Amino acid sequence: MKILALETSAKSVSCAVVENGAPLASAYQCTGLTHSRTLLPMVDAMLKNADLTLDDINAIAIAAGPGSFTGLRIGIAAVKGLAWAADKPCLGVSTLEAMVQNAAHIDGLIVGAMDARRSQVYNAVFEAKGGELTRLTPDRAISLEELCAQLQGKQQPITVLGDGGVLCYRYLEEHGVKCSLAPSMLLYQSAVGFGTFQQLLTDFPAAKLHETIPNFHNTPDRCRLSARRSSATRWAAPRPFSRRSILLLQGKRRCPRSRTFFLPERSRSALRTTTQSSTTSFWTRRHERRSAL
Repeated sequence: MKILALETSAKSVSCAVVENGAPLASAYQCTGLTHSRTLLPMVDAMLKNADLTLDDINAIAIAAGPGSFTGLRIGIAAVKGLAWAADKPCLGVSTLEAMVQNAAHIDGLIVGAMDARRSQVYNAVFEAKGGELTRLTPDRAISLEELCAQLQGKQQPITVLGDGGVLCYRYLEEHGVKCSLAPSMLLYQSAVGFGTFQQLLTDFPAAKLHETIPNFHNTPDRCRLSARRSSATRWAAPRPFSRRSILLLQGKRRCPRSRTFFLPERSRSALRTTTQSSTTSFWTRRHERRSAL
């Protein structure tokens, strides 16, 4: 079974084709360019170099979060487009769980961590023994202080990886928690990690296109900020119309001091219908002011 795996949850972007747990081809880039520019060209070049087409792929997998809001949306949109066009099943998997697959051979506790800003990390803790991984915590967004408190007193060796691995490693070392950083070739997220993800083989037969959605795992601070913004937007008073908008409603060809042309008559009619009262009051006040002079 050939699986096309995509990873866009962080700064790096990667893609891979894996078959029965073994990678057949892969591509990786971490240049800071937006994934909307790099992802699909990478996939196309990788398939061509491996003499494969989308028809040769049995299913498509995507790292569905946690991670970058924009990165996750780009990746999932691309996967859904490919799966819909080629009539392939697609499945979103945990970014953190796919990430630690590459370090399954390191016995002890494996901490997958991604920087969530504000001294917080997206993380999950796994126990590796004999190449098998056991999940100990769900995917979550917690502070570095809380993660440190949970790892205090652990007797097993602790390995940290992910794009938040360096941040976690330094914090844990400073606070007396002995740990090690994964080797550089295993440190960051990579689509190759999907190759040994056995859940894919069991979940793909039941995978449904519309069920593949991003899993953002908002941090508490972001949830509160989002709630404040939603509340402010919901109860905000209507914004007054600008002079440019009113001139548009009057059918003027061009706004003074601007090179912006107005909308066609059909659009003006629609706006004129919905804003007649506001426009009338503006011109009424203007007429009253001129009459007073």
